[in-house]
This record gives sequence, structure tokens and C-alpha cells, in this order.
Amino acid sequence: MQRRTILGALTLVMLVMLAPGMAAAADVPTSLAGAKLVTAQEVTKLASAGAVIVDARVASEYADGHIKGAINDPYREKSGPSVAFDASKDEFNLAKLPADKSAPIVVYCNGPDCWKSYKASVTAIKAGYTHIYWYRAGFPDWKSKDLPTG
Repeated sequence: MQRRTILGALTLVMLVMLAPGMAAAADVPTSLAGAKLVTAQEVTKLASAGAVIVDARVASEYADGHIKGAINDPYREKSGPSVAFDASKDEFNLAKLPADKSAPIVVYCNGPDCWKSYKASVTAIKAGYTHIYWYRAGFPDWKSKDLPTG
């Protein structure tokens, strides 16, 4: 009985110690060098000014609802949830982005727990796009504000 109590306590201690590290590994950063973090209000203004809005979610999520006027360019992840992700394991169709690499582009996905928009933004920046706007709060935030959807 005492052995089970000790093992249970050790297991609990290990879980408590590991949990913060596991959470940190999955947290999407709050900033991205080369991109401007934007709010829903800023996305609305950018869209009105002609920015390309890119939904980086899978096609079925896009079909269920998206920011009105957004194009679907799914970021297909096989890399892990990390700022040091290996883009060579992933797929993102840069050909769907404007040929003009100075065109304003807004990228979003499913909010702060979703890495797709972060990774798509990084990929676009590395490809030479200079006006990337990252809507980190993503579609859940957009919907919660009752903004136009398609």
C-alpha cells in the first residue's frame, strides 16, 4: 500500500513538472519577425484596401465557414508545433499567393492554438513576401465578433 502511494506521488510530481514544458511546446508565439500581428478590425481595413486574405486551414474547415473573400490555401503540417519547425516536411502552395511579393497578405487559421497560419506566414516571409499580416486570433475571433463570413 505504501509503495503504491509513493509511486502515485512520484507520477503526480512528474506530470506537474512536465506539464508546463508540454504546454509551452504547443503555444503559438505572440509575434513573428517579418510579419505584423493584426486584429479583426485591422483585417477588415486591409481587406477593404485589397489585401489578399489567406485561410490556412484545411478545405473542410474553410467550407464550414471562413472570412468573407478569403482564399483557401491549406498549410499541410507534418512538422511539429515549434518555431523551429521543419518546413520541408510540410506543404504550402505559394503559387496561390500573389505574384507581387510586396502585395499585402493576411494569413489566419483557427486561433492561438493553431500553428498553420504561423507556419504559412513564416514560409511566405522566407519566400520573399514583404507585407505579411498575421491574424493570430483567427477565425474563432472573427466569428465571435459577428463579422462577414462565407
